[in-house]
Amino acid sequence: MSDETQAAPILTERRDNVLLITLNRPQSRNAVNEALAHAMAAALDELDGSDDLAVGIITGADGFFCPGMDLKAFVAGERPWHPVRGFAGIVQQPADKPLIAAIEGFAVAGGLEIALACDMIVAAEGAKIGIPEVKRSLVAAGGGLRQLPRKLPLNIAMEWALTGDLVPAERGYELGLINRITAPGAALDGALELAAAVAANGPLGLRATKEITLAQFGWSDEEFWPRQDAIWQPVFASEDAVEGATAFAEKRPPVWRGR
Repeated sequence: MSDETQAAPILTERRDNVLLITLNRPQSRNAVNEALAHAMAAALDELDGSDDLAVGIITGADGFFCPGMDLKAFVAGERPWHPVRGFAGIVQQPADKPLIAAIEGFAVAGGLEIALACDMIVAAEGAKIGIPEVKRSLVAAGGGLRQLPRKLPLNIAMEWALTGDLVPAERGYELGLINRITAPGAALDGALELAAAVAANGPLGLRATKEITLAQFGWSDEEFWPRQDAIWQPVFASEDAVEGATAFAEKRPPVWRGR
């Protein structure tokens, strides 16, 4: 049995209130197989299920993010989908809590679709991103064709999807797809810095803010206000809301309890 077979396809590490999720199939440059998809889903369950965790970071082992689906495993009959969370255990149902992708090397095809399922992206200089599926007469069916037109101007999204060309991370930053660019090898450090800024905030407010921001795409103008009210009102009635206001008045850091 190879080292790759024995190794866990996903590694998780808690760093204070941040869960670091590492794609860990370096011999295949972290390509997605069935085991990785199910392990990713379990890691997101851990993130959402723990009151001690506020933010998740997804990164890749050995200087690469992910090239997408493991084609050898696919030909052998594996299907890298989770029954609830979808491809790679994330694209159809990401975590309820904020997620940050930290990209080194490349995030292409399904690898970019994993990153697009996150809420923010930090990438190293020189990293490549793209959805090249059409170059193999395939379709970016893991969410890329849904997410890119939401996050880029439509004509740019069309160009990326229809040419299949890879794009430097710097171009993604210019277009607003990528939040921060770091020096090569420093994407994880940049993501940890961003995660710390997010995780310092109230956990109930974070989850509600993410839910409203993403769910609103399916709401009409008339639906927006009552649906938003149903999400924010319990947050305003929480102990944490009182603590936030009290801490501000007393000029001290708040102590969140998640209730």
